[in-house]
Formats: sequence, C-alpha cells, structure tokens
Amino acid sequence: MPAAAFDVLRPSTPDSCVVFASPHSGRDYSWSFLRKTVLNEHAIRSSEDAFVDQLFECAPEYGAVFIKAGAPRAYVDLNRARDELDPALIEGARRLAHNPRVASGLGVIPRVVANGRAIYRGKITLAEAQDRIARYWEPYHEKLQSLLDAAHARHGQTVLIDCHSMPHEAMDSVARGGMRRPDVVLGDRFGAAASGEVVDRIEAAFEQAGFSVTRNVPFAGAYITQAYGKPSKGQHAVQVEIDRSLYMNEQLIRPNGDFESVRAALRKVVADVADIGQGRTSLAAE
Repeated sequence: MPAAAFDVLRPSTPDSCVVFASPHSGRDYSWSFLRKTVLNEHAIRSSEDAFVDQLFECAPEYGAVFIKAGAPRAYVDLNRARDELDPALIEGARRLAHNPRVASGLGVIPRVVANGRAIYRGKITLAEAQDRIARYWEPYHEKLQSLLDAAHARHGQTVLIDCHSMPHEAMDSVARGGMRRPDVVLGDRFGAAASGEVVDRIEAAFEQAGFSVTRNVPFAGAYITQAYGKPSKGQHAVQVEIDRSLYMNEQLIRPNGDFESVRAALRKVVADVADIGQGRTSLAAE
C-alpha cells in the first residue's frame, strides 16, 4: 500500500487564505498494487498528474499551504465522491443512478487509466475498496477541510486552488475551431464554486505570466470543486488544468526542456494568487 495519504507543506507565516492542492500527483505505487495490475509501471502512470506537485510546491514561500496526495490516482481517486463505486470493478458495490464518471471506469476506485486501458483482470472486493477509501480518501479530505477551516478562521475567507494537468489532445476540438489553444482551463462550475472576482484574479495571474486561459470548457470542475466551493460562505474553489505538453513529454512521462521555464512562470502565478488572501483583497460572496 502507499505509505502516506498526503503531505502538507506549510509556510513559516500563514498570511494567505489560499490553499493549494494536488490530489492527482501521488506516485507511491506500492509493489502489492503493481502486482495486481495488468499494466506495466509506465502505463499505470498515464492518468497521473505527473509533476504537478513540483510545479506548485513553492506556495509556502508566499504564505499559502500546499497539500499533495501520496496515493496515485490509479489506486484511489481523491477527486471523486466516496460513494462513486463502480459495480463493474467492485464486487458487491450497489448499482446507483447513472453516473458518467463511474460508467466510464473513473470512479473513486478507477477501473481504467487513460485511453480506457483496464487496470485489473477481474474485480476487487468491496472490503478492499472501502479500505482504500478509509486509508487514503478520508484522511486527505479531512486534512483538506481542516486546512480550509484554519485559513477561514484566520482571514474570514479561503480559496482552494485544485491543481491538475490535462493531456494536450484534450483541447484539440478548440484548436480545430480556429481558437487559440488554451494552456490553462479554470473550472469554477460556471460560477457555482467561486465568486467572479476570485476567478478574475486567478485568470489575470495566469495571463500576466504568459499563459492563455479559458474557463469551464471542457473541464468545469469535478467532486472537489463541487464539494468545497461555497462562495456564499466565503469558501471558494477553482480547479486549474494545465496542458501537460508545456512542461513534460507525455509519452515518456518525463519533464521536457521547458520544465524549468514553466515552473518559473507558475511561481509568478502562485505569488499573485496567494496575494489574494494577504489582507489586501477582500473577496465578495456571490
């Protein structure tokens, strides 16, 4: 099993209300898990947000907390609800109302990785699925909520930046339509998860650092933005999807020659976004 559910990097002075998180960059692939999967050690990583934690780990330098997952997404998906159990994978799981994510094999315990490649030969037990949720999903979300609560108590407001990466091909339809291919997609569930003021500030930070940005299409935010985005209570959540090809070789799953320059540009973004909650900006509740 993976050793840890999460790791938290804290600032010496927590003077930002922003919490950065990376729920899909966990890469602790235990030997017992690798023995279960039909995929090799390279293919099993294809749905991982590789290196996203390294791109945003500077957050504590700007007064913000950063939490990152330990367990890999292929083992347990922290951006799904705990009850999104896939009966096609989990023996004894109840069949619920139609859920497109579960139907496609991307429930809380994924059945497939990228391009629909099956992770297992057969099914796993409900007890095993529940054990993964208890060991990794629950601790991660309990810690995330406690970090948000602490930031809210200190500042009267909090902003969650949920950090992800997207395959370059995810935006092919946009490029074919004649629009500039965006580097970044911000998801606020079409305004339900964060105030417009917050999203405007985040978008401006990326654009000033040289990134092209679009909102909500095709990624509006999944479970985490839905569960934690409560702008009427001063708790905002925005999902950030970054084109992987900017900083990594997607086939080899290795940093490319632009990795350090992209990380430097994102450092400016992190600094600007962390500044939202450092006493100089009041967030409107919408």
